[in-house]
Amino acid sequence: MANAASGMDVHDDCKLKFLELKAKRTYRFIIFKIEEKSKQVVVEKLGEPTESYEDFTAGLPADECRYAVYDFDFMTVENCQKSRIFFIAWSPDTARVRSKMIYASSKDRFKRELDGFQVELQATDPTEMGLDVFRSRAGGIEC
Repeated sequence: MANAASGMDVHDDCKLKFLELKAKRTYRFIIFKIEEKSKQVVVEKLGEPTESYEDFTAGLPADECRYAVYDFDFMTVENCQKSRIFFIAWSPDTARVRSKMIYASSKDRFKRELDGFQVELQATDPTEMGLDVFRSRAGGIEC
């Protein structure tokens, strides 16, 4: 069922891959892209569990919007190993206005389809989603 605001649908593969990340930790991250021609959100890139935060950020285009999910591992102040699933709405200042509008209007529907995010970030440049931001929002220190 398409989103009334933007007309974007969410491909079933997006939900399946997110469930694999959430339940089985099959991926470190998933980057999603809106295909304007088919009017749906699709999986663009899957990050293996061994991939790093740098691999994740390298997968985000400098001048195009994306949605992303990142499985962030960290230690609490009590020395407990934890993980938080971050949802990132990547909307760089250099992206086209039309693209920013489509991603912004489709975001809530997309998030509802992939239920289970613990932290949400909106980023317009890499500093807004740096590891320090992840650490402070997760409530711990990175492992």
